[in-house]
Amino acid sequence: MLNNIFNRFRKDLGIDLGTANTLIYVKGKGIIINEPSVVSVNTRTEQILAVGNEAKQMLGKTPPHIFTTRPLTGGIISDFEVTEKMLTHFIEKVHEGSFNFMTRPRVVVGAPLDLTEVERKAVSDAVLNAGASEVWIVEEPMAGAIGSRMPVQDPVGNFIVDIGGGTTEIAVISLSGIVKWKSIKIAGDEFDYNISQYAREMFNLLVGERQAEEIKIKIGSAVEMPEKMVYPMRGRDMVTGLPKEIMINDAEVREALSRSLRAIVDNIKATLEVTPPELVADIHERGLLLTGGGALLRGIDQLIMRATQIPVRIADDPLTAVVRGTSILLEDETLLKEVAVYPLRSDRK
Repeated sequence: MLNNIFNRFRKDLGIDLGTANTLIYVKGKGIIINEPSVVSVNTRTEQILAVGNEAKQMLGKTPPHIFTTRPLTGGIISDFEVTEKMLTHFIEKVHEGSFNFMTRPRVVVGAPLDLTEVERKAVSDAVLNAGASEVWIVEEPMAGAIGSRMPVQDPVGNFIVDIGGGTTEIAVISLSGIVKWKSIKIAGDEFDYNISQYAREMFNLLVGERQAEEIKIKIGSAVEMPEKMVYPMRGRDMVTGLPKEIMINDAEVREALSRSLRAIVDNIKATLEVTPPELVADIHERGLLLTGGGALLRGIDQLIMRATQIPVRIADDPLTAVVRGTSILLEDETLLKEVAVYPLRSDRK
């Protein structure tokens, strides 16, 4: 009786704990949080100054005593304490100050494929310490496939490539399990780094992380576009030390990204090479699905299609595919138990 009353007030959550962005789905309400996984900390007082969008505005602009950081690297928690504080902030924001021990939510979290047991426990502990009563970890490609309504429970080959901020996850799914997979540390953040390196090598220009990301979003592409695009790139001249602006075009950005894109395509082909023939036949017929923020890079579907000779489609709203998958799993406990890799309750800590 009491459990039923508490469950009515409890807001179960689905979390996509990403390197670049954290998205939180609230059961019955939809996606409430979609903010960068960035935290600003005052090192003098150890206080959290800002989280999410507000903290991202501070990147590269803080005095020495304010430390702005991404607590996740390559989908893995690199700073446990800051990750915990970030999640606590988001969960309290969801509950709008009404949070207490009686309303501790059940949480489904999307996590990278290649996490070790220790890393999975770190994710679970961070979510539990942030206020969850129960944590279920689901691999991101599986959650993305479910969120994109792929028939993961059927005996057919489902091929998904999730290009996130820190990792690209490549998986072949059948009968609620991942048959073959690869996970590489080349994704959105690496694309930004490629642009920064290109600016340094070709133009003697030091550009910041946010500037590189902006260029990628505005004019980045994987294949030649019908219209030429240009965009101003601003930074510090390495020779004079003074501010400088140059115009960079889409062909130059494409050249900067080419090595990373080639690595992603090569790993997709390598995954296909070790996939059982029956599943490859299904994939040839059904095609490949792209999810994650990297799927928004212009022409990336065409690049992969030319290299693999299989149809490629981009998921509807690829940025939210994983968190939408967690929302479906919150409603379908049978499927959740089939696909979860690490369930943990607060009473087992």
